[in-house]
Amino acid sequence: MITVLIIMTSGIIIGWFLHKKEKILKILSGLTDWAIYILLFLLGLSAGTNEKILNNFDQIGLQAILITLFAVAGSILVSWLTYILFFKKDER
Repeated sequence: MITVLIIMTSGIIIGWFLHKKEKILKILSGLTDWAIYILLFLLGLSAGTNEKILNNFDQIGLQAILITLFAVAGSILVSWLTYILFFKKDER
């Protein structure tokens, strides 16, 4: 865990020094996208080779669907409340 915190802190410090360099930020944005794609691929590969996941896929799938539905519903509710409380102008 300490390794993760050190790497993240290092990234924040380096990012602070580079935040005005638009060309570098554009390149880093593309690299970030590709890093996410690779991580998602590796996560899928790991799940696809895990026997426990494959054997219990029906139960895991139902739980995943329920978690997804509740997460989306919660996000919509909080977004709507935030809009009503902070962004909707007085219509009188």
